[in-house]
Amino acid sequence: MYDLVIIGAGITGTMLARKLSAFKLKAVLIDRENDIANEATMANSAIVHTGYDPEEGTLKGLLNVRGARQYEQICRDLHCGYKLTGAYVAACGEEEEKVQDELAERAEKRGIAYEWLSGDEARTHEPNLSKHVTRVLSFPETAVVYPWEVAIACAEVAVNNGTELRLNETVCAIDRTDSGWCVKTDKGEYETKIVINAAGVAADKIYGMVGDHPSFTMTPKKGEYFVIDNDVHYTDHIIYPVPTAKGKGVLAVPTVYGNTLLGPNSERVEDPDERGCTFAGLDYVRENLVKIMRNPPFNKTIRNFAGLRPSSSCSDFIIEEAPDAENFINVASIESPGLASAPAVADYVIEELLKDKLTWDKNPDARMDREAPVVMAKLSEEEKKAKIAENPLYGKIICRCEQISEGEIVDCIRRTCGARSVKGVKKRVRPGMGRCQGGFCEPRVLNILARELNCSPLDVVLDSPASRILEKENR
Repeated sequence: MYDLVIIGAGITGTMLARKLSAFKLKAVLIDRENDIANEATMANSAIVHTGYDPEEGTLKGLLNVRGARQYEQICRDLHCGYKLTGAYVAACGEEEEKVQDELAERAEKRGIAYEWLSGDEARTHEPNLSKHVTRVLSFPETAVVYPWEVAIACAEVAVNNGTELRLNETVCAIDRTDSGWCVKTDKGEYETKIVINAAGVAADKIYGMVGDHPSFTMTPKKGEYFVIDNDVHYTDHIIYPVPTAKGKGVLAVPTVYGNTLLGPNSERVEDPDERGCTFAGLDYVRENLVKIMRNPPFNKTIRNFAGLRPSSSCSDFIIEEAPDAENFINVASIESPGLASAPAVADYVIEELLKDKLTWDKNPDARMDREAPVVMAKLSEEEKKAKIAENPLYGKIICRCEQISEGEIVDCIRRTCGARSVKGVKKRVRPGMGRCQGGFCEPRVLNILARELNCSPLDVVLDSPASRILEKENR
């Protein structure tokens, strides 16, 4: 009998699993994907919003501020990238400046630092800001992370502390039992006291397995992006337009590792598996970015990608015990600012929804941090020499664009929650993230995976179990 089954291994589910693993609880984290953080957590703007945007009286407004303030310490504990960039909300004219005034008022109430700059003052710091920008509202405490890196690290901590992880398992049914619930997957069954539904775009389907009339439906919105080569220095700050009812708009976002993201659009989709980029979507990004930025370096694009926001029929986060299903907790509709809010979402679930349902004995063996991975590019020359002397694989470069060694790739496969696919390696240590997008290193990564997983190269996958890269030639 489990205390908890958590469905969904994105940033919400993994952050919750990590915090729960500090206690003597039997928990399992289940996801239908082949890796942690393969859905919305993998494809978003990666921004730790400070919390000025959500409306008063909402869970978004409450949890965004609390969550954002935890991120720097969490990333320090987990040895994840965290970059304090600051953000500019750019207004073009008096009408948009009125919206800025409302945002500044919310920031004031929530204790969020902000500054005012004229358009000309802002352009001295950001020369690519459009000449049409008349005023900037600056939020210097805004940061960026790699969301999947944080989620993988959270899962690693949770598993090291005793949480079970089940990937490639699809939940098929959830039945009421005398002692709680039985979660049935295509691979097994899990008797549990409590179910946490953190299934992202599939949250309504999971809820529909226990409730006759689910109180919300998921209405995913697709966002499409350009990834700009990291040899282009386009902006130091995150640059937003003034937000509208549709969202935060098309942005320019500097990333932890030096690339720039340009996007996204926001298009409602019917198919929850629709993740392809479109000419129309990318044209929308192009046309709208130039309202606040000039000289967009689209000619330096190295990749396009799209992701789905787990939006729902509710405009706020849905974090509640299902009214028609005791001990079934919905943690749904965690769209923007869901990444920034994730640590506080976990706190809220534990403190407000679970505190009277479980016994909260501390796990004396729990560690909430993790061992730092070796990152050769960050080491001094002396440190590099020492590492190579210790293990010559650290001296063999596999990814030329990002300067990733074979030793780092092997490490990420062998770690707890290690990579089991080419994309899994890419997410953890970045081979394939550079200018050639794996053109040089992918065959080498494939061979390393085959060796480390003790399988044939024919069995190595790009991402899902069905995405084999090589096929045997039949003669």
